[in-house]
Amino acid sequence: MTVFRTLAALALACALAATSGCSASTAGPAQWVSDEAAASPGGPGAEGSAGPAGSVGAKPAPVRHVRIPAGVTAGYVVFDRVASRVTVGGAVHHRFRSASVVKLLIAIDYLESLKPGQRPSALLTPMLRASDDSAATAFWRRGGQARILQRMIKEIRLTDTGPPPAGKPGFWGYTAISALDIARVYRYLLDRAKPGVRNTILGHLRKAAHCGSDGFDQYFGLPSASPRPWAIKQGWSGYGSTPPFRCGTITTSRSATVPTAAGNPVDFVRPVLHTTGVTGTDLIIVILTSQPAGSSFASGYKRLTAIARAVYRAAHQE
Repeated sequence: MTVFRTLAALALACALAATSGCSASTAGPAQWVSDEAAASPGGPGAEGSAGPAGSVGAKPAPVRHVRIPAGVTAGYVVFDRVASRVTVGGAVHHRFRSASVVKLLIAIDYLESLKPGQRPSALLTPMLRASDDSAATAFWRRGGQARILQRMIKEIRLTDTGPPPAGKPGFWGYTAISALDIARVYRYLLDRAKPGVRNTILGHLRKAAHCGSDGFDQYFGLPSASPRPWAIKQGWSGYGSTPPFRCGTITTSRSATVPTAAGNPVDFVRPVLHTTGVTGTDLIIVILTSQPAGSSFASGYKRLTAIARAVYRAAHQE
């Protein structure tokens, strides 16, 4: 079992390091091991187990997990850029509908299409800071809708990302994503993207507004669970068009949590809340969730913030 755990954690490390490569000696023997298992509750990398997530020959290092509230499906990843490994993770390949998190890919694709010296559209600011949907739709159409995803999947080497359903090509928020793929997106921004692309996008994400352009409070999850500096991109869908409370008035609590069951298909019915970003300069944190059917935005806000606190604490364990 110890060998299996070791190989599983190696596979997860290689999966997230795909943008920079993984040596044959590391990836080869672990190819048959699911990196989902390395970061799934109850799997080989479950709480209390350990396996190396760095180079061959390194001492075993734990991939930590957190408890998830009942009725919530969550996929989460913490990548430590200093240690160059995943330190916290669960259900890393589980696919969710993206909601506004796909705006990261839309923005990268758009900025990379500009000619030298060409100024970015002013619509980029509200799309990234206030999660403006009209701006995202304009960029989505400009870039050829799903062709944006085709280019980004190839460029960033994403494995779980996919287009919206065939009958809904204009629904960019129905893009399929996973926690591991979004962590790869942030690694690409920080390590491989051109400086102009990186600085523009992260500059906007560092100035994310408390209130989205639709009036929804977008400081759930990481902004409420971790200190500044951070750069965040949030996502929410399935809560209607009218904010249930005035932005900035909610208080969060540290509610008790229990394990949740895993799942695989993309859920287009249950409401989703996602929190993603970079905290400080070294930690990439991605938490994607499907919330209980019929649950309120306020309850999801509190649940996701409690999960984010737990993930943030786990990421800072010695």
